[in-house]
Amino acid sequence: MARGDLTNHEWAVLASLLPAQPVRGGRWRDHRQVINAICWVKRTGSPWRDLPERYGPWKTAHGRFARWAADGTWTRLKDHVIALAELDDDINWNAQVDATIVRTHQHAAGARKGGLSREESRAAQAIGRSRGGLTTKIHTLADGRGRSLATLITPGQAADTRQLIPLLEQVRVHRPGGVGRPRKRPDSLTGDKAYSSRANRTALRDKGITTVIPEPNDQIANRKRKGRRGGRPPAFNKVAYRDRNQVERGFNRRKHWRGLATRYDKLAAHFQATLDLVETLDWLRAIPDRQDPRDRP
Repeated sequence: MARGDLTNHEWAVLASLLPAQPVRGGRWRDHRQVINAICWVKRTGSPWRDLPERYGPWKTAHGRFARWAADGTWTRLKDHVIALAELDDDINWNAQVDATIVRTHQHAAGARKGGLSREESRAAQAIGRSRGGLTTKIHTLADGRGRSLATLITPGQAADTRQLIPLLEQVRVHRPGGVGRPRKRPDSLTGDKAYSSRANRTALRDKGITTVIPEPNDQIANRKRKGRRGGRPPAFNKVAYRDRNQVERGFNRRKHWRGLATRYDKLAAHFQATLDLVETLDWLRAIPDRQDPRDRP
């Protein structure tokens, strides 16, 4: 088994959710081999044509990756492993939110859609201009250990604050045994000053989520200028805010995959599928802080 391939435990978790062999026609190439092939391409950031022979034909790997991106298989795999974590009571519901920028490779920037201009096509594929080049922004709402509960991609210039409510609406973790409604609300949410808007604070308060977001200086000054009409300053837990680096650690783990740290996928659906795959394995492979990886089961 090559470094980075699925372990027996990881394959056992994922195998039951993959499409079955077709009743008619030729047999598919083994799913485990194909997933390992896809992981190799995404981990190394190499072209599909450079896939080593031990993984089989590159067209098979690319075709299955694209097919499962279209039918939602990668999303279902991620939802499944998150539900298993909830079953094991392994989710820290003191959630954190943040965003990170990834550079878009020049080949990915060539995506065009019929009838649209180049800029419109790029925007439709979540590619925009930011920091002097073409970029995509990854917005993540993570659990208290930095593992993604919800992820959205936007053009690189998109404002972080407007993505918080869509991220919250995307959280949907099935209860153990599938009994009852899925859990949609974390206990608390920690974010930096970019998420300190009135709309965000109101939405969090309405959902009963404790807000751990500092006020930026301009909002503090505006509130004081209004006097009594400005209201009381929002509560802020400095101790809880100190642990906000977990979401950043999660980004660092996932950016070890070169196919994610730099965007090579032309289509937004394919880049989202890459995210789903990497985040699925992050849930399966994440270990507690300060634990020796050799102690993993």
